[in-house]
Amino acid sequence: MVTLADARRIIAAAEKKAAEIGQPMNIAVADGGGNLVAHVRMDGAWLGSIDISIKKAFTSRAFDIATKDLASHSQSGDQFFGINASNDGKIMIFAGGVPLFKDGKVVGAVGVSGGSGEQDHAVAEAGAGAY
Repeated sequence: MVTLADARRIIAAAEKKAAEIGQPMNIAVADGGGNLVAHVRMDGAWLGSIDISIKKAFTSRAFDIATKDLASHSQSGDQFFGINASNDGKIMIFAGGVPLFKDGKVVGAVGVSGGSGEQDHAVAEAGAGAY
């Protein structure tokens, strides 16, 4: 179970990484059911990325995969092409969603949005590393 204390620790680590790279971010943490536990919008982060960060966390937990990896399998002609239209539009196939593991099982996810795909993924990884 991902607790609020866990989510706060994950967000703090992600915020630290975002500050290091100079990119304000939206950071969301979801529990094992894909439900939002906590979200933060750093000063100056894009408003449009609030929803995206939350959906990246949901997507990563829903499929137990980093969203950047799901993206590579969802291109035209690939096995998951069109997956982004599923789940009432909640699926994000941009980098920045990373699963959270405990004892080898996925127990939640972190979603980050506000920079490039590489930046979002790096910040999400930093957050996940604090779990």
